[in-house]
Amino acid sequence: MTKKFSELRAKMSPDAMGRAQAKAKAMLDEMPLNELRQARGLSQKMLADVLRVQQPSIAKLEKRTDMYISTLRSHIEAMGGELEVVARFPEGTVKISNFADLASPTSS
Repeated sequence: MTKKFSELRAKMSPDAMGRAQAKAKAMLDEMPLNELRQARGLSQKMLADVLRVQQPSIAKLEKRTDMYISTLRSHIEAMGGELEVVARFPEGTVKISNFADLASPTSS
């Protein structure tokens, strides 16, 4: 017999509930591009239309492990987000500002 998830959740101890919430937050804080796109409710075709490319280009980009920051920025912006490059050190974090000008290239 199947049980509703809400019933199972109601039986969880506060400690187990806290661990589950922490794990869910960690999963949402870090995800690959294809999962981010899906979480935003976008298909590859929809994103391709926004970026004015073909859908296979989106599939290829989502599988890449190395890309230009400008490519990643345009992909993130097409999903409605903003890309920040941050370096983390034991002493703290630093937002790298060199890449801010990449969003709108100017002709010389």
